[in-house]
Amino acid sequence: MPHSRPPESGRGAALLLILAIGIVVAVDATTGPELHISAFLGVAPLVAALRCSYRWTVVVAAVYVGCLTYIDLLTVPDWAAASRVVGVFGAFLVAVFALVLCRTRLEREALHARTSLVADTVQRAVLRELPLRAGPVEAYGFYVSSQEGARVGGDIFEAVETPHGLRLMIGDVQGKGMPAIGAGLEVLASFREAAHYQDSLESIADRMEQALTRYNTRSAEQGTDERFVTALLMEVRGTDEGRVLSCGHIPYYVVRDGVVHERSDGQGGLPLGLGALGGEPRRSVRVRPRPDDWVVLCTDGVTEARGADGSFYPLCERLAAWTCLPPAELARTLRADLEDFTGGDLKDDATALIVRRTGDAPRPPPVS
Repeated sequence: MPHSRPPESGRGAALLLILAIGIVVAVDATTGPELHISAFLGVAPLVAALRCSYRWTVVVAAVYVGCLTYIDLLTVPDWAAASRVVGVFGAFLVAVFALVLCRTRLEREALHARTSLVADTVQRAVLRELPLRAGPVEAYGFYVSSQEGARVGGDIFEAVETPHGLRLMIGDVQGKGMPAIGAGLEVLASFREAAHYQDSLESIADRMEQALTRYNTRSAEQGTDERFVTALLMEVRGTDEGRVLSCGHIPYYVVRDGVVHERSDGQGGLPLGLGALGGEPRRSVRVRPRPDDWVVLCTDGVTEARGADGSFYPLCERLAAWTCLPPAELARTLRADLEDFTGGDLKDDATALIVRRTGDAPRPPPVS
């Protein structure tokens, strides 16, 4: 509600407007009736309505009405009584309109704040806040929605410590909007459940496929489009054994001894939702991480982001220049550079995760 805003909100702007009103009225009072510049003061309460709290808008509107009444009644002797009444009545109308405008604006701001709170709650339910921490690993990074004002979208990610080892997942849902969010939530929830109970990445991918198939069946019944999801699954058991499974996802990157390697381990599987079209089952690939390896996972919103000249974002090249940065700083640098490269005009959701072990614990999954 408008009255719930801090009373001092917009105080500086209100005082400047009151000062401007006073100056104009003083000038108007000392000049002839042919120069009636106070007629333009109606903009003052309107500016206050857009910039100030309700309380300060009332103050500015009251000062405006008082000053205009003084000018119209006492400083223009040649005016007829009807003209004076019209002038004063017009000032009251402007003041009332400004108060209504201010109240409407504040109510919309309050509604937007409540909507943003709900969106934040939904995002926390769908995606855990970064950095992720699971067992011996933490993952820094960023998620940027391509839709202005949106806080959730079609990219998903998770890292969980399970009885079967550390398991990570990053995925990209086809399309945008609420259908993409719904499909992503189904797949993400399935991964979170299956990761704790399934022995293999193949079994986890099967459960994710089944969840998405059920979602697509419901979507078809409701007359909406079916979705598919690309996903990359990783697993580490112990200190030097890992597996990788790709469901149509783009390659990932391993930084080893300061050198960036693009890896496509486990590639070849179809995206989730399209598994029935393939004749071969998905198979994970065994990898052997080294103690100091770390991993960069991303969605194609990063690698396919385009600059002003139409070129793709050179992620591998950028990473090679920043291998000395700690994960948190690397994530901030990468996000800022991506936004600068695209001029802030992302065509797709963009997610990047920089995954490393914490302390002296075992490192996350990458490759031999």
